[in-house]
Amino acid sequence: MVRVGGVTVSERSVGQNAQLALLLEVSGTPKPGNVDREREYDDLRFEHFLAGAVGARPGLDRAAAGDPLGPAFEAAVEGMAGQSGGNTQFGALLVLTPLVAAAADERLSPSGVDTVVRESTVEDAAAFYRAFEHVDVAVDDPPDGLEPLDVRRGSDAVPELRARELTLFDVMESSADVDGVAAEWVSGFERVFEASEWLLEGSGSVADRASDAFLELLAADPDTFVVTRQDRETAEEVQTRAQAVLDGDEDATDLAEEFVERDINPGTTADIVAGALFVALERGLEV
Repeated sequence: MVRVGGVTVSERSVGQNAQLALLLEVSGTPKPGNVDREREYDDLRFEHFLAGAVGARPGLDRAAAGDPLGPAFEAAVEGMAGQSGGNTQFGALLVLTPLVAAAADERLSPSGVDTVVRESTVEDAAAFYRAFEHVDVAVDDPPDGLEPLDVRRGSDAVPELRARELTLFDVMESSADVDGVAAEWVSGFERVFEASEWLLEGSGSVADRASDAFLELLAADPDTFVVTRQDRETAEEVQTRAQAVLDGDEDATDLAEEFVERDINPGTTADIVAGALFVALERGLEV
C-alpha cells in the first residue's frame, strides 16, 4: 500500500482490482439467492465464479490499456466463459468494463464514466452482440419491431446495428427501462457509486460489507434479472423481504437458503455490487 494525498491506495493495477472485485463479490455471504462461499446451485458453483474471474482478467486488462470498450468486454466474456458453469459474470463485466476504462484514464467519477460510455461506437455495439455467442444469457424477447436487434442473434444482428448506426451506448439506452445494468450505463453508474460509499464507510471484512451492500440495493429496487427469469411480482417480493432482513424481521441466512431452493437469483444486484467493490478498491478500500 502507498499513501497518496493522505489516502492509502493499493499498488494493485486497475485490472487486478477489477478481478479482485469479482472475487470479493462472490465471496460475500449471505446474498439471498446468489452463489456465495456457502451456497451454490447444482450446476452453478462457487468455483465457477472464481474461474470466471480469472478468465475475465485479460479482457479487463485490455479495457485498462485503452482498448475500445466493446472488444475489451467481448474478450472478458470469452475468457469468463472458459469454465463449465456457463454464465457467471456477464452483467458484472458489462458494469466493470467502462469503470475500468475510466479508472485507467483517471476519470473514475459519475461524470467521467458517463463520458466514457457516451464515447462508445457502433463497433463497440457489434462486439457486445458477438459476446452473446460465447455464453447463454437470460434476456427477454425484444419489443415488436426490434426483432432484428435481438441480442441473441449475435453476429447476425451486426449489419442491422451498422445500418441504424447504433452505438453501444444507444443499445444500453434502449434497454435502460427494463435492465438494471443498462440503467447504470445511462445514469452515470449512480447505484454503483452510491454503494461504493457504503463499502468505504462500513466496518468488518470487505466480503461482509459486500453482503450488506447487496441487501441494501436489493431492498431499494426490484432486481431486473429476477423480473426476466421469473416476473415482476417475484422481484417485488424479493425487494420486500430484503427490506424485512434490514428491519430485523427476517433472517438473511434463512432467506438465502429459501431463494436458492426456489431458484430466485437477483443477479443484477450482484453485478452492481461488483462494480461498487471495484470503485471502492480504486478509492482506497483496504483488503
